[in-house]
Amino acid sequence: MLTMALAKGRLAEKTFDLLEGMGIDCTLPRNPGRQLVLDVPESGLRFILVKPSDVPTYVEHGVADLGVVGADTLLEAGRALYEVLDLGFGACRLCIAGFAEKKKTTVSHATFRVATKYPNIARNYYGRQGKTIEIIELHGSVELGPVIGLSDVILDIVESGSTLRANGLEVLEEVCPVTARLVCNRVSLKTRRGEMLKIIEGMKAQLTEESV
Repeated sequence: MLTMALAKGRLAEKTFDLLEGMGIDCTLPRNPGRQLVLDVPESGLRFILVKPSDVPTYVEHGVADLGVVGADTLLEAGRALYEVLDLGFGACRLCIAGFAEKKKTTVSHATFRVATKYPNIARNYYGRQGKTIEIIELHGSVELGPVIGLSDVILDIVESGSTLRANGLEVLEEVCPVTARLVCNRVSLKTRRGEMLKIIEGMKAQLTEESV
């Protein structure tokens, strides 16, 4: 069986929608209970449910042949994978946000500080501009960074922007758009090409059908 790594939530549910459009029964993985590995033998698929940030790791190491993950997670992980399909759903933006007047901060510091859960993306983004920054790693309520003076700006996912506005922040720069991507293991694509292409092309056909 081919193994697909997914994280519970909206991306997994949208992926199941596509697979069901191909005639694959996803009743079991939609309702996994406490199970983390779920086999659907009649479709030749096994699903493993993991944390979103772990999807690229499982796929790179060949534990999973395929995975669905946000482009932001892929950029941050920097894993050796094939990105084979932009699924289009889960759309949002990866942005730099802060106060319109960047000097509004309750602490004084010499280095420009960026609060984020994407340290690699932040370093690369500012590095391309020739800027040196200090990374403040946060994994929850990143918006607090500029509000309490911990950082000058944040680098984070923005959907509606309502949380930013509620905290007096706004988007200052857009780093890149983000959507869900189908990724695959490099070796699997060579050794199990026929099985892999059946899933890839089937999902692509469903996306084309949906857009018509």
